[in-house]
Amino acid sequence: MKKLFLTVVAMLGATTLFAQTDIVALVQQAAGNAKAGNLEEAIAQFDEVIMSYYDIEEPTANDDKAFAMAQKFIVTCHNMLGGRAYNAKEYDKAIEHFQEAANLAQLYDNLSDMHKNLQFVGKCYEAKGAEDFNNGNYAAAIETFAKGYAADKFNTSMALNLAESYFRSNLYHEGMQVCTQIKELNPDKFADAIATAQQKMDMYTNNEIAKFQEANNYDGIIEMAAMLPDAAMGQKVLMQAYYGKKDFNKMVEASAAAIEAQTTDEGRSDIYYLLGVAYNELSQFDKAIGALNNVTAGNNVANAKAVIKALTENAQAE
Repeated sequence: MKKLFLTVVAMLGATTLFAQTDIVALVQQAAGNAKAGNLEEAIAQFDEVIMSYYDIEEPTANDDKAFAMAQKFIVTCHNMLGGRAYNAKEYDKAIEHFQEAANLAQLYDNLSDMHKNLQFVGKCYEAKGAEDFNNGNYAAAIETFAKGYAADKFNTSMALNLAESYFRSNLYHEGMQVCTQIKELNPDKFADAIATAQQKMDMYTNNEIAKFQEANNYDGIIEMAAMLPDAAMGQKVLMQAYYGKKDFNKMVEASAAAIEAQTTDEGRSDIYYLLGVAYNELSQFDKAIGALNNVTAGNNVANAKAVIKALTENAQAE
Protein backbone atom coordinates (compact mmCIF):
# COMPACT_ATOMS: atom_id res chain seq x y z
CA MET A 1 0.00 0.00 0.00
CA LYS A 2 2.79 2.36 0.79
CA LYS A 3 4.37 1.91 -2.64
CA LEU A 4 1.04 2.46 -4.39
CA PHE A 5 0.50 5.68 -2.44
CA LEU A 6 3.85 7.04 -3.58
CA THR A 7 3.04 6.16 -7.19
CA VAL A 8 -0.24 8.08 -7.04
CA VAL A 9 1.50 11.15 -5.60
CA ALA A 10 4.10 10.97 -8.33
CA MET A 11 1.39 10.78 -10.99
CA LEU A 12 -0.43 13.80 -9.52
CA GLY A 13 2.80 15.73 -9.52
CA ALA A 14 3.41 14.85 -13.14
CA THR A 15 -0.12 15.92 -14.06
CA THR A 16 0.41 19.32 -12.41
CA LEU A 17 3.69 19.75 -14.24
CA PHE A 18 2.21 19.03 -17.66
CA ALA A 19 -0.82 21.24 -16.96
CA GLN A 20 1.38 24.22 -16.13
CA THR A 21 1.44 26.82 -18.90
CA ASP A 22 4.77 27.52 -20.57
CA ILE A 23 4.53 31.29 -20.20
CA VAL A 24 7.84 31.93 -21.96
CA ALA A 25 6.56 30.31 -25.15
CA LEU A 26 3.11 31.84 -24.73
CA VAL A 27 4.41 35.37 -24.34
CA GLN A 28 6.33 34.97 -27.60
CA GLN A 29 3.14 33.81 -29.34
CA ALA A 30 1.31 36.81 -27.90
CA ALA A 31 4.03 39.16 -29.12
CA GLY A 32 3.75 37.63 -32.58
CA ASN A 33 0.01 38.17 -32.62
CA ALA A 34 0.43 41.74 -31.46
CA LYS A 35 2.98 42.42 -34.19
CA ALA A 36 0.63 40.91 -36.77
CA GLY A 37 -2.20 43.14 -35.57
CA ASN A 38 -4.19 40.35 -33.93
CA LEU A 39 -4.58 42.47 -30.83
CA GLU A 40 -7.59 40.79 -29.21
CA GLU A 41 -5.88 37.39 -29.37
CA ALA A 42 -2.65 38.90 -28.11
CA ILE A 43 -4.46 40.46 -25.15
CA ALA A 44 -6.00 37.11 -24.21
CA GLN A 45 -2.58 35.45 -24.35
CA PHE A 46 -0.82 38.19 -22.39
CA ASP A 47 -3.56 37.93 -19.77
CA GLU A 48 -3.04 34.17 -19.58
CA VAL A 49 0.68 34.69 -19.10
CA ILE A 50 0.03 37.06 -16.21
CA MET A 51 -2.49 34.81 -14.49
CA SER A 52 -0.37 31.69 -15.01
CA TYR A 53 2.69 33.37 -13.55
CA TYR A 54 0.98 33.60 -10.17
CA ASP A 55 0.57 29.82 -10.18
CA ILE A 56 4.29 29.17 -10.60
CA GLU A 57 5.81 28.33 -7.22
CA GLU A 58 9.41 29.00 -8.21
CA PRO A 59 9.50 31.20 -11.33
CA THR A 60 12.72 31.30 -13.30
CA ALA A 61 14.40 34.44 -14.56
CA ASN A 62 12.81 33.80 -17.96
CA ASP A 63 9.41 33.48 -16.31
CA ASP A 64 9.97 36.84 -14.65
CA LYS A 65 10.86 38.40 -18.00
CA ALA A 66 7.78 36.89 -19.65
CA PHE A 67 5.60 38.23 -16.84
CA ALA A 68 7.04 41.74 -17.12
CA MET A 69 6.70 41.65 -20.90
CA ALA A 70 3.06 40.60 -20.66
CA GLN A 71 2.29 43.39 -18.20
CA LYS A 72 3.83 45.97 -20.51
CA PHE A 73 2.39 44.83 -23.80
CA ILE A 74 -1.15 44.08 -22.68
CA VAL A 75 -1.35 47.81 -21.97
CA THR A 76 0.11 48.57 -25.39
CA CYS A 77 -2.43 46.32 -27.12
CA HIS A 78 -5.37 48.00 -25.41
CA ASN A 79 -3.88 51.35 -26.37
CA MET A 80 -3.60 50.27 -30.01
CA LEU A 81 -7.19 49.02 -30.05
CA GLY A 82 -8.23 52.34 -28.60
CA GLY A 83 -6.37 54.12 -31.38
CA ARG A 84 -8.08 52.01 -34.03
CA ALA A 85 -11.49 52.78 -32.60
CA TYR A 86 -10.71 56.48 -32.27
CA ASN A 87 -9.65 56.74 -35.90
CA ALA A 88 -12.89 55.00 -36.86
CA LYS A 89 -14.80 57.52 -34.69
CA GLU A 90 -16.02 54.67 -32.50
CA TYR A 91 -15.45 56.78 -29.42
CA ASP A 92 -17.22 54.61 -26.85
CA LYS A 93 -15.13 51.62 -27.87
CA ALA A 94 -11.99 53.74 -27.87
CA ILE A 95 -12.75 55.01 -24.38
CA GLU A 96 -13.24 51.44 -23.15
CA HIS A 97 -9.81 50.34 -24.39
CA PHE A 98 -7.92 53.48 -23.34
CA GLN A 99 -9.49 53.32 -19.88
CA GLU A 100 -8.60 49.64 -19.56
CA ALA A 101 -5.05 50.44 -20.63
CA ALA A 102 -4.88 53.17 -17.97
CA ASN A 103 -6.30 50.85 -15.30
CA LEU A 104 -3.84 48.07 -16.10
CA ALA A 105 -0.93 50.49 -16.25
CA GLN A 106 -1.84 51.77 -12.80
CA LEU A 107 -2.18 48.20 -11.52
CA TYR A 108 1.31 47.39 -12.78
CA ASP A 109 2.84 50.65 -11.44
CA ASN A 110 3.39 52.07 -14.91
CA LEU A 111 2.31 55.62 -14.14
CA SER A 112 3.66 57.07 -17.37
CA ASP A 113 1.43 54.85 -19.51
CA MET A 114 -1.46 55.41 -17.12
CA HIS A 115 -1.33 59.19 -17.61
CA LYS A 116 -0.82 58.83 -21.35
CA ASN A 117 -3.90 56.65 -21.74
CA LEU A 118 -5.99 58.91 -19.52
CA GLN A 119 -5.08 61.72 -21.89
CA PHE A 120 -6.43 59.62 -24.74
CA VAL A 121 -9.61 59.01 -22.75
CA GLY A 122 -9.98 62.76 -22.47
CA LYS A 123 -9.42 63.25 -26.20
CA CYS A 124 -12.12 60.68 -26.97
CA TYR A 125 -14.64 62.47 -24.78
CA GLU A 126 -13.61 65.77 -26.33
CA ALA A 127 -14.22 64.46 -29.85
CA LYS A 128 -17.45 62.78 -28.78
CA GLY A 129 -18.81 65.95 -27.22
CA ALA A 130 -17.76 68.27 -30.04
CA GLU A 131 -20.80 67.57 -32.20
CA ASP A 132 -23.24 68.35 -29.39
CA PHE A 133 -21.28 71.48 -28.50
CA ASN A 134 -21.20 72.74 -32.08
CA ASN A 135 -24.93 72.08 -32.43
CA GLY A 136 -25.74 74.00 -29.27
CA ASN A 137 -26.80 70.91 -27.32
CA TYR A 138 -24.95 72.08 -24.25
CA ALA A 139 -26.57 69.72 -21.74
CA ALA A 140 -25.28 66.70 -23.66
CA ALA A 141 -21.92 68.40 -24.21
CA ILE A 142 -21.57 69.03 -20.48
CA GLU A 143 -22.24 65.38 -19.67
CA THR A 144 -19.57 64.23 -22.12
CA PHE A 145 -16.94 66.92 -21.53
CA ALA A 146 -17.22 66.50 -17.75
CA LYS A 147 -16.22 62.83 -18.05
CA GLY A 148 -13.26 63.73 -20.23
CA TYR A 149 -12.21 66.54 -17.91
CA ALA A 150 -12.27 64.11 -14.99
CA ALA A 151 -9.83 61.89 -16.90
CA ASP A 152 -7.48 64.68 -17.96
CA LYS A 153 -7.43 68.03 -16.15
CA PHE A 154 -4.72 69.28 -18.50
CA ASN A 155 -6.85 69.10 -21.66
CA THR A 156 -7.51 72.82 -21.62
CA SER A 157 -9.32 73.00 -24.96
CA MET A 158 -11.93 70.58 -23.63
CA ALA A 159 -12.00 72.34 -20.26
CA LEU A 160 -12.72 75.67 -21.95
CA ASN A 161 -15.52 74.09 -23.98
CA LEU A 162 -16.92 72.59 -20.79
CA ALA A 163 -16.84 76.00 -19.12
CA GLU A 164 -18.51 77.60 -22.14
CA SER A 165 -21.20 74.92 -22.11
CA TYR A 166 -21.90 75.68 -18.46
CA PHE A 167 -22.07 79.41 -19.09
CA ARG A 168 -24.43 79.01 -22.04
CA SER A 169 -26.63 76.76 -19.93
CA ASN A 170 -26.94 79.52 -17.31
CA LEU A 171 -24.78 77.48 -14.95
CA TYR A 172 -22.57 80.45 -14.13
CA HIS A 173 -20.90 79.16 -10.97
CA GLU A 174 -20.05 75.80 -12.56
CA GLY A 175 -18.41 77.59 -15.47
CA MET A 176 -16.48 79.82 -13.09
CA GLN A 177 -15.25 76.77 -11.18
CA VAL A 178 -13.76 75.22 -14.30
CA CYS A 179 -12.16 78.51 -15.38
CA THR A 180 -10.66 78.95 -11.92
CA GLN A 181 -9.10 75.49 -12.13
CA ILE A 182 -7.61 76.37 -15.51
CA LYS A 183 -6.11 79.53 -14.03
CA GLU A 184 -4.36 77.42 -11.39
CA LEU A 185 -2.33 75.53 -14.03
CA ASN A 186 1.32 76.25 -14.77
CA PRO A 187 1.36 79.65 -16.54
CA ASP A 188 4.53 78.76 -18.44
CA LYS A 189 2.75 75.86 -20.17
CA PHE A 190 -0.84 77.06 -20.31
CA ALA A 191 -0.61 80.83 -20.74
CA ASP A 192 -3.05 80.99 -23.66
CA ALA A 193 -5.64 78.81 -21.94
CA ILE A 194 -5.34 80.83 -18.74
CA ALA A 195 -5.84 84.07 -20.68
CA THR A 196 -8.91 82.64 -22.42
CA ALA A 197 -10.32 81.42 -19.12
CA GLN A 198 -9.88 84.89 -17.65
CA GLN A 199 -11.66 86.43 -20.63
CA LYS A 200 -14.61 84.09 -20.14
CA MET A 201 -14.72 84.86 -16.44
CA ASP A 202 -14.71 88.60 -17.09
CA MET A 203 -17.35 88.46 -19.81
CA TYR A 204 -19.81 86.17 -18.07
CA THR A 205 -19.32 87.88 -14.71
CA ASN A 206 -20.13 91.22 -16.33
CA ASN A 207 -23.24 89.60 -17.81
CA GLU A 208 -24.32 88.38 -14.39
CA ILE A 209 -23.66 91.76 -12.83
CA ALA A 210 -25.71 93.44 -15.56
CA LYS A 211 -28.68 91.23 -14.70
CA PHE A 212 -28.53 92.29 -11.07
CA GLN A 213 -28.00 95.94 -11.98
CA GLU A 214 -31.09 95.93 -14.18
CA ALA A 215 -33.05 94.80 -11.15
CA ASN A 216 -31.20 97.31 -8.95
CA ASN A 217 -30.17 94.32 -6.84
CA TYR A 218 -26.69 95.18 -5.59
CA ASP A 219 -27.08 92.91 -2.59
CA GLY A 220 -27.44 90.09 -5.11
CA ILE A 221 -24.08 91.10 -6.60
CA ILE A 222 -22.54 91.05 -3.13
CA GLU A 223 -23.88 87.54 -2.56
CA MET A 224 -22.56 86.47 -5.95
CA ALA A 225 -19.12 87.88 -5.15
CA ALA A 226 -18.92 85.79 -1.99
CA MET A 227 -19.59 82.62 -3.99
CA LEU A 228 -16.97 83.18 -6.67
CA PRO A 229 -14.15 80.59 -6.50
CA ASP A 230 -11.64 83.15 -7.80
CA ALA A 231 -10.80 85.39 -4.83
CA ALA A 232 -9.32 88.17 -6.95
CA MET A 233 -12.45 88.48 -9.05
CA GLY A 234 -14.74 88.08 -6.06
CA GLN A 235 -13.12 91.00 -4.26
CA LYS A 236 -13.25 93.17 -7.37
CA VAL A 237 -16.94 92.42 -7.89
CA LEU A 238 -17.56 93.25 -4.22
CA MET A 239 -15.93 96.67 -4.66
CA GLN A 240 -18.05 97.32 -7.75
CA ALA A 241 -21.20 96.32 -5.88
CA TYR A 242 -20.47 98.77 -3.09
CA TYR A 243 -19.86 101.43 -5.72
CA GLY A 244 -23.24 100.66 -7.25
CA LYS A 245 -24.83 101.07 -3.83
CA LYS A 246 -22.87 104.32 -3.39
CA ASP A 247 -21.53 102.91 -0.15
CA PHE A 248 -18.12 104.53 -0.45
CA ASN A 249 -17.11 103.85 3.14
CA LYS A 250 -17.62 100.14 2.51
CA MET A 251 -15.42 100.44 -0.55
CA VAL A 252 -12.64 101.88 1.58
CA GLU A 253 -13.10 99.14 4.20
CA ALA A 254 -13.00 96.39 1.58
CA SER A 255 -10.07 97.80 -0.40
CA ALA A 256 -7.18 96.29 1.60
CA ALA A 257 -8.47 92.74 1.26
CA ALA A 258 -9.30 93.37 -2.39
CA ILE A 259 -5.80 94.61 -3.17
CA GLU A 260 -4.22 91.67 -1.34
CA ALA A 261 -6.34 89.19 -3.29
CA GLN A 262 -5.17 90.41 -6.68
CA THR A 263 -2.49 88.47 -8.52
CA THR A 264 -1.68 90.89 -11.36
CA ASP A 265 -0.70 94.53 -11.72
CA GLU A 266 -3.88 95.09 -13.72
CA GLY A 267 -6.01 93.67 -10.93
CA ARG A 268 -4.33 95.76 -8.26
CA SER A 269 -4.62 98.86 -10.44
CA ASP A 270 -8.35 98.27 -10.89
CA ILE A 271 -8.84 98.16 -7.13
CA TYR A 272 -6.72 101.26 -6.55
CA TYR A 273 -8.79 103.06 -9.17
CA LEU A 274 -12.02 102.13 -7.41
CA LEU A 275 -10.49 103.18 -4.10
CA GLY A 276 -9.53 106.52 -5.62
CA VAL A 277 -13.08 106.97 -6.86
CA ALA A 278 -14.41 106.22 -3.36
CA TYR A 279 -12.08 108.72 -1.70
CA ASN A 280 -13.03 111.32 -4.29
CA GLU A 281 -16.72 110.81 -3.54
CA LEU A 282 -15.94 111.17 0.17
CA SER A 283 -14.09 114.44 -0.59
CA GLN A 284 -10.84 112.96 0.74
CA PHE A 285 -8.90 114.26 -2.21
CA ASP A 286 -5.34 113.70 -0.97
CA LYS A 287 -6.15 110.04 -0.34
CA ALA A 288 -7.82 109.84 -3.74
CA ILE A 289 -4.65 111.10 -5.42
CA GLY A 290 -2.56 108.66 -3.38
CA ALA A 291 -4.69 105.72 -4.48
CA LEU A 292 -4.83 106.80 -8.12
CA ASN A 293 -1.04 107.13 -8.26
CA ASN A 294 -0.94 103.35 -7.83
CA VAL A 295 -2.92 102.79 -11.03
CA THR A 296 -0.05 101.66 -13.26
CA ALA A 297 -1.61 99.01 -15.53
CA GLY A 298 -4.87 98.09 -17.21
CA ASN A 299 -7.62 100.17 -18.74
CA ASN A 300 -7.83 102.90 -16.10
CA VAL A 301 -4.35 104.42 -16.33
CA ALA A 302 -5.37 107.35 -18.52
CA ASN A 303 -8.47 108.06 -16.45
CA ALA A 304 -6.46 107.96 -13.24
CA LYS A 305 -3.95 110.47 -14.59
CA ALA A 306 -6.74 112.77 -15.72
CA VAL A 307 -8.42 112.68 -12.30
CA ILE A 308 -5.10 113.26 -10.53
CA LYS A 309 -4.46 116.29 -12.75
CA ALA A 310 -7.93 117.70 -12.11
CA LEU A 311 -7.74 117.18 -8.35
CA THR A 312 -4.27 118.71 -8.19
CA GLU A 313 -5.38 121.76 -10.17
CA ASN A 314 -8.42 122.18 -7.95
CA ALA A 315 -6.26 122.03 -4.85
CA GLN A 316 -3.88 124.64 -6.26
CA ALA A 317 -6.78 126.91 -7.23
CA GLU A 318 -8.00 126.89 -3.66
